[in-house]
Amino acid sequence: MTTVLTRMVARLLMVPTFVVAGAVLVKGYSDVGDGFSAGVVAALGVLLQYLGLGYRDAERLLPMRLAPAWAFAGLGLALAVAFVPAAAGRPLLTHAPGPGAPVTKLGTLELITPVLFDVGVALLVFGAVVGIIRTLAEADDGRAA
Repeated sequence: MTTVLTRMVARLLMVPTFVVAGAVLVKGYSDVGDGFSAGVVAALGVLLQYLGLGYRDAERLLPMRLAPAWAFAGLGLALAVAFVPAAAGRPLLTHAPGPGAPVTKLGTLELITPVLFDVGVALLVFGAVVGIIRTLAEADDGRAA
């Protein structure tokens, strides 16, 4: 059972949690970013929804059935970034553009392959952790009913 206060706090903190996860993804503790930490922070926002709203309301609010798809999409993206250079005859995880080549920028963010790799890792971690959270919440909801 949840109170009005916990429901309100859970709903109010969802968007800021995803904003922080996005900031960590783009500019983590290093210059490239940190996909793992961003995925965990975003998953904690979803966990807060399950704790604050309860299983049934959180399932209605969020499309959490897509968590495995997000995990597989992230895995596919990370593997593609890792293995596409090998298909072209270069070492695994070769960065593009190469040293000295012009870099496309989005504001101050340089769009290079490590950013794509971090996005893939973030999606993989987010999907996996949300899947685990959803499975635990579903089991607890079935036990409580």
